[in-house]
Amino acid sequence: MRRRPVFLALLALPLVVGGFLVQDQEAGDGARTLDQVLGLVSQRFVDTVSTASLYEKAARGLVKELNDPYSELFSPKELASFSQQTNGKYAGIGMQIEDQQGAITISKVFPHTPAEAAGIREGDKILFVDSLSTRGWKTQQVSDYLIGVAGTKVTVKFGRPGIPEPIVSTFTRQVIHIPAVPYAIVLDHKIGYVPVQRFNETAAAEVKSAVADLQKAGAKGVVLDMRGNPGGILEQSIVMSNLFLEGGQEIVSVRGRQNQAQNYTTKGSPAFPALPVTVLTDEYTASASEIVAGALQDHDRALVVGTTSFGKGLVQTIYPLGGGWALKITSAKWYTPSGRSIQRERKFVNGKFVETEPDSLETEAKKKARPSFKSDAGRVVYGGGGVAPDVLVRDDTLTAAEQTFAKLLAPKSQEVYVMIADYALELSRGATKDFTVQPQWRDELFTRLVAKGVVVTRAQFDAAQRYVDRVLEQRVARFVGGDSTAKRRDLAFDAPLRKALELMEKGSTQRDLFTLAAAQPHK
Repeated sequence: MRRRPVFLALLALPLVVGGFLVQDQEAGDGARTLDQVLGLVSQRFVDTVSTASLYEKAARGLVKELNDPYSELFSPKELASFSQQTNGKYAGIGMQIEDQQGAITISKVFPHTPAEAAGIREGDKILFVDSLSTRGWKTQQVSDYLIGVAGTKVTVKFGRPGIPEPIVSTFTRQVIHIPAVPYAIVLDHKIGYVPVQRFNETAAAEVKSAVADLQKAGAKGVVLDMRGNPGGILEQSIVMSNLFLEGGQEIVSVRGRQNQAQNYTTKGSPAFPALPVTVLTDEYTASASEIVAGALQDHDRALVVGTTSFGKGLVQTIYPLGGGWALKITSAKWYTPSGRSIQRERKFVNGKFVETEPDSLETEAKKKARPSFKSDAGRVVYGGGGVAPDVLVRDDTLTAAEQTFAKLLAPKSQEVYVMIADYALELSRGATKDFTVQPQWRDELFTRLVAKGVVVTRAQFDAAQRYVDRVLEQRVARFVGGDSTAKRRDLAFDAPLRKALELMEKGSTQRDLFTLAAAQPHK
């Protein structure tokens, strides 16, 4: 009985050794082929390619051929940009920019920044950076020029509709912090609302501070809104989960190539052990935000409301390389405490990655077809592609008349965007926080739309009055009172948040919320 296993092991040995010999031969052939290709391209290709460029192309090609949308090779400049996005800090002037029909346009000005101090407004276009025209540039190119060393200067020339001459401003770059939590407010029935927009290096601390302030203001429960949150730093999701979970509870397990799990658990006592919590998710809730939603759901610590999340159950690790380069590579999968993988597979079609469209129209029947797991209290939770909410609530949709009107605006979207921003600024100068949209506001907006070349009849415009009023109300409210004021006014159009508030108004404990959720009609 003792000799047989030894004999089997000896029989297996030549096979293993043979396997290594084959692998060594294949590796040698591959290295030789790569070396020959590099040599021939370097010596015979019609255009001269520098050695450094040749190696970079080879490295980028290798990473691309991994067929992984999350693996990237970063140059020093690309690494700095990536760090800025994940850490939420950079040395710049404090603007968010986007490409609107070929024009680099300001979409947001952050408070307490050089851009705000200079009077830069949403809708302004960047025409020149220092002496360089931005015509034909992509947003990343403009961003690279605006970002620099704190204390250095950059001159920007802006175009503003209605002003014939460009606006020239010279800025001194400073460290800009993009908050993870831009504001926190108490809504009706003493329910706190905390929008969590990213997982930067201060995300957990910002959430802790916001929730504590809301409790002091009398909040009896809190809604963590993670809709549209693309994720970020893994460690921050761990710390944020720790704010609500008891000590020693698992938050997430990470399994790499060797399939050895690395478990992350809570430490110490939670900051908010009994405060009822609801998490809002949608099809753009991803990565670190899914870790928090999944952990709180599995431990029956939060009710999840909204639509199924994006489904990014992968972990990336950044490995520093020489010369300031770095490789970001997918190194593991992560699992919720109940054992769920929420990874939604992506397809590679015609040389491009096609993200499977998240099923925001998921029904209870479709949800129940997913792999099922059990929470600590025995509630059924679902994996197999995103965090499925406990209560499915889709966003409010536009009526047929509103959709028609929106399509009529599309050909002139750039001009309309800027025009409405300008008009809203005019209206805000005489408006108070309790303003209402006036009939003369709509009349003037219609006149300005026609002047901009939008082909729309008055009947089509009037049929979309709810949509028109929402656009005007949101723009004016932001100028009058900021994002928090605009959010209060947008509640009538936010079905998932309304449902969360309805449930939290009726339930005074976390257990109450789960009982109320179970009694909701299923569609």
